[in-house]
Amino acid sequence: MRARRLLAATVAAFGVLSLGACGKSAPSVAAYVGDTTYSVARVDDIYDDVQAKFGAAVRAQAAQTGATPPPEQQRSAVTRQDVVNLLVSLELGRRAVAARGVSVPDQVTPEQLAPELRVPADAEYAKLWAEWIDISQALGATLPPAELSDDAVMAVYHAIEKTGQIQAGLPVVKVRQMFGEGGFVRAATALSSALREEARQAGASINPRYRPIGVPSVVSTGQALVFYHLPYIDQDGPVTDISTPQAPAASAAAGA
Repeated sequence: MRARRLLAATVAAFGVLSLGACGKSAPSVAAYVGDTTYSVARVDDIYDDVQAKFGAAVRAQAAQTGATPPPEQQRSAVTRQDVVNLLVSLELGRRAVAARGVSVPDQVTPEQLAPELRVPADAEYAKLWAEWIDISQALGATLPPAELSDDAVMAVYHAIEKTGQIQAGLPVVKVRQMFGEGGFVRAATALSSALREEARQAGASINPRYRPIGVPSVVSTGQALVFYHLPYIDQDGPVTDISTPQAPAASAAAGA
């Protein structure tokens, strides 16, 4: 219950500005954030680690009853895109809290997350997720809540809708009723703005194979945690994809 209370309000989104014109385009690199580089090999290592440990855990549990799980049951739902989203958001979050002098308490552990994240606690992916929750909550607590808009509400709704953990096809009126005061949507938009600015200052570039980038997000239903990836949300609400460079005029019009 402690983990759920800590995580219940954590939901975030940000846009990563792709600076392809700056020469940051090596095919062996998954993402650049300032002077930090995440190689495709690094992404593969984290992905392979979670898959290997998940498969081993499934086989060990099945062995207790003498069963042999089929190959598809030995594969975690984690994707390489999930890994890139997590690495980039973590780096931007670290930079944002450092720039603001925000203290980040160590509150969430991989062991708390593992059952509902559905990955082994000793997987690096679970450890990175725990760090991200701590950073995003600490940073979010320093930001004033953003204005709520229909676009922001529906962006969050559609992202959760993709997980199958919420009723699909609802109009905005029904979604607003479901979300109540929408505090977590306001927090998401405020955090989005802070991380977007950090991405601009750092100079972030994402390999095209991992675009559009999204932020690892989680919300509590009261009974369980729902993990999903939310696309970029403008500070005023509308969803915007700024993972691909735009012409100067278009960028100015979009506020990019």
